[in-house]
Amino acid sequence: MDLQVLRSFRAVAEGATVTEAAAAAHLTQPALSRALNRLESEVGAELLQRVGRVLRPTPAGRVFKEYVDTVLDGYDRGRRAVAEVVDPDTGVVSLAFLHTLGTWLVPRLVTGFRQRFAAVRFELHQADENGLAEHLLDSTADLIITGKDPGHPLITWRRLLVEPLWLAVPARHRLAQRRRVRLAEVAAEQFIVLKPGYGLRSVTETLCHQAGFSPLVGFEGEEVETLRGLVAAGLGVSLMPAAPEVTAAHETGPDLPVRYLALTDVRAARDIGVARLTARTLPPAARRFVDHALHATAGTGGAPRPA
Repeated sequence: MDLQVLRSFRAVAEGATVTEAAAAAHLTQPALSRALNRLESEVGAELLQRVGRVLRPTPAGRVFKEYVDTVLDGYDRGRRAVAEVVDPDTGVVSLAFLHTLGTWLVPRLVTGFRQRFAAVRFELHQADENGLAEHLLDSTADLIITGKDPGHPLITWRRLLVEPLWLAVPARHRLAQRRRVRLAEVAAEQFIVLKPGYGLRSVTETLCHQAGFSPLVGFEGEEVETLRGLVAAGLGVSLMPAAPEVTAAHETGPDLPVRYLALTDVRAARDIGVARLTARTLPPAARRFVDHALHATAGTGGAPRPA
């Protein structure tokens, strides 16, 4: 059984046309069609059926694809591992991370790592908390950087740092000139939050409940920068990390449209950690990246505190 045929079968089962799969495999369309027919004969079942102008997996095809994914992912990981044994300074780090960490933590870690291992490549994915665990379980990532321990029996999580969270208010908000407030002081205001499934959303709800109220949701977004922009526009308040320009300058500055206030009645912070599948041996490059991340964040409490 040809691995390339399995790759073509997977591509077609995931929605590619036979023409597209054939081009990717450097085959003619008739040649790939014959190869797929031979694959069905070897398996002993119809794997693909025509629906309109495209092929879709049959029930047997969907079952078979799960095993094909395992075979191909294992083979690719094996090739990577061998390549890294031959040349330990090369390799690929397949990393998935929270959207909110793409503005500061992940770029810093990747940049610092590549200063030592310039030949290592990165495959990067973004997802919410729920999607990150799936990246590990379906082998699309070797590592994830997430806001909390996934709590999955197959996943090992290690804390990297504690990231402080702030109450973000518009520059003309009634509390904007304060440095510290109680979260309960904005209980009646609209909150700009991330959609359910995002770690920051669950942290926001937990902290509001600890302060004695349920947040009044005015908008649900998918990116912290969107939330920040809506807060600046005066549409509500939000719990979030300080903006990158704030943490870089160690101060809020009089001209910034959002003020970040420390909270005194709740512990406004979240854990950030790195996780991997417990039973899977990490490739050398991924192991080095974990060591680098742990060293780079050792002793830190998160982003610098706004003035």
